Amino acid sequence: MSTAATKPRLKTSAMIASIAGDGQATRAAPFGNALVALARERSDVVGMTADLGKYTDLHIFAQAFPERYYQMGMAEQLLMGAAAGMAHEGALPFVTTYAVFAARRAYDFIHQAIAEDNLNVKIACALPGLTTGYGPSHQAAEDLALFRAMPNLTVIDPCDAIEIEQMVPAMAAHHGPVYARLLRGNVPVVLDEYDYRFELGKAKLLRDGADVLIISSGIMTMRALEVAKTLAHDRIDVGVLHVPTIKPLDTATILREARRSGRLVVVAENHTVIGGLGEAVAAVLLSHGVTPAFRQIGLPDAFLDAGALPTLHDRYGISTQAMADTVKTWLR
Repeated sequence: MSTAATKPRLKTSAMIASIAGDGQATRAAPFGNALVALARERSDVVGMTADLGKYTDLHIFAQAFPERYYQMGMAEQLLMGAAAGMAHEGALPFVTTYAVFAARRAYDFIHQAIAEDNLNVKIACALPGLTTGYGPSHQAAEDLALFRAMPNLTVIDPCDAIEIEQMVPAMAAHHGPVYARLLRGNVPVVLDEYDYRFELGKAKLLRDGADVLIISSGIMTMRALEVAKTLAHDRIDVGVLHVPTIKPLDTATILREARRSGRLVVVAENHTVIGGLGEAVAAVLLSHGVTPAFRQIGLPDAFLDAGALPTLHDRYGISTQAMADTVKTWLR
């Protein structure tokens, strides 16, 4: 038998690949289930999508509340305009699509129809950053940079299933437009070990460390926690500051942790290094005269390859082992 025949194949799904590792605990469709729970308490909640109900877990809401579910077809600009109209009439629309379609195809409609009027529209978008192997047409590597620049818009990048479940009612309680990155399907459970509670606009120190502080959001917090455990074997003490709200940024907590002397500060994000969390944190530190040793881990300023997610995460330096190796290099 040839080597090629016996070599294990890395598997990735076209559209519903999970980012969970082998044996990692997951919860199915936390966004869809949380939205159903919210809708049972609030009759103004409606679900809207552009032909992507199944791929954003909104189909669960559609099954529970078919009369409050709006399928707009493959027309993301129409979707955002209709959501604005719903909000004007007193509804609370939760809108789903892919992050690339919201950030690139419907940006002007979100800007003019939703954000300018500060409407109560909640936009939850799947496939953020490098969470699909479909290549540049579906990889939203620059969505945070675009949406951070939009006035009135709150921006969230959740870590795991627990945070998504807690994020949904918090989005509803906040008046004004919200953009949230969405993990869907079988979503990892990570934050149960840390007595975590999501608070809009608040960063949380999940673990302390004397040598390195990793400031992270989204799936990179999961990676950062794995890196901390990995580097502990090398007697490198890593702290992890989770920043789920990208805008408004919790500057007070970031400054408090970054001011502690003797630590390398690393910002890790599933986003291009241009315009995302890394540059936001760097601006905060510089404007307040806080100057620790500072590095970024993120996606390059490039159109990314297509392929299996484990391969791509290694290639672009956002896998656990790649991150651990990079941090050790910086500490030499």
